[in-house]
Amino acid sequence: MFFRNDSRALRVLMSALLTSVCIAGAAQARAAAPAQAPGGWVTAWATALQSIPDLSNPPPLYRTPDVAGRTVRQIVYPTVPGRGARIRISNVYGRGPLMLTDVMLARSAGGAATQPGTAVRVTFGGRPSITLKPGAEIDSDLIQTTLTAGEPYAISLVAGAHQTLSAWHRVANQVNYVSTEGDHAADATSSAYPRKFTESAWVSALDVRAPNAVAIAAIGDSITDGLRSSLNRNRRWPDGLAHRLGEAGSAPIAVLNLGISGNRLLSDSACYGEALDRRFDRDALGHAGVGAVILLIGINDINFPSMPPRAGLDCDFPHTAVTARDLIDGYRRLIERAHRSGMRIYGATLTPASLPPAREAIRTAVNDWIRTSHAFDGVVDFDAALRDRAHPGELQRRFDSGDHIHPNDDGYAAMATAVPLDAIVSAARR
Repeated sequence: MFFRNDSRALRVLMSALLTSVCIAGAAQARAAAPAQAPGGWVTAWATALQSIPDLSNPPPLYRTPDVAGRTVRQIVYPTVPGRGARIRISNVYGRGPLMLTDVMLARSAGGAATQPGTAVRVTFGGRPSITLKPGAEIDSDLIQTTLTAGEPYAISLVAGAHQTLSAWHRVANQVNYVSTEGDHAADATSSAYPRKFTESAWVSALDVRAPNAVAIAAIGDSITDGLRSSLNRNRRWPDGLAHRLGEAGSAPIAVLNLGISGNRLLSDSACYGEALDRRFDRDALGHAGVGAVILLIGINDINFPSMPPRAGLDCDFPHTAVTARDLIDGYRRLIERAHRSGMRIYGATLTPASLPPAREAIRTAVNDWIRTSHAFDGVVDFDAALRDRAHPGELQRRFDSGDHIHPNDDGYAAMATAVPLDAIVSAARR
């Protein structure tokens, strides 16, 4: 969630890849992945990408770092361990080719530094460089390395001489880095990485070989994205769920955070990404080993119609009014698609947002349907976990980050605790 589009967000089909190596079969476009993925692969970390508004003079929040001929180093935390890894590079929302000349994976040593001797070169069809057409994505070759759950890893990507950013994940809640000019992918020190940014780009998944593992996809808006949680501390509710699963001691289960701040179920936005109804198959169902989905979406659909139009970049456009029935029909479509792919889907109730009466009535009607319709395979009652009992349309004060919409770290922890662990584990493993 995040209140603020341009109808330019693209619905992109998986197109053919053009790699600099032109080797057939290097790309492994993954549509609906079975819970036990071929080869023992499971996605251990993932993010949902979104297009960047295409403006000559964007507002500060949408200005991108200069990446041409530079190395972008991003920090990721796999949620299950594995022997062997692969990285998915995406140009799904690209407006031009994506050229990377070198990619490396290493253990992070904090900040932009990596642990000496841990860097491994990533290849694609045996070659270190790739060029992807707009709309394409590719999985790397097998990376011979061992990954530990919960530990930070640095993915370093060297951009082509004229490369720009046209897509990112804007609210990464993680500090990432851009180098001075040149290939600094193998640098263990941080000295070549003066530029910090809190977005992520190009990498949409990190898979590991873990034959006994499965994954849970958490998909939604800023409440899943973790907006206003502590920077660099992994305090979003999916992080808390991953921690609970790790402590439970069962066979490993990954938790993938596929939230996008400002995202809506039914409408695209120039700022907040493709409608979840359109990105669901790729972002939730398309990762290796996913057996269950937790869906939390709809509050922005309820709110954005009432936001005042803005001159220039209007992130809330189109200001499309919705009813509870519109949202319920959207949920039914997602449920059908998840079931068609052999996956279970849990519906999460919409959290309190201090809404005026007409909008609160829609939220309440949607939550009543989620709880009582039995259309989902189960319910995660985030509303009950966070609401003030005396004022059920409001967050408990101890869980309020200050904007009366987004939880603080304690609120996100309470959400993680509200997920019915045994039921969701059974659903993911079925």
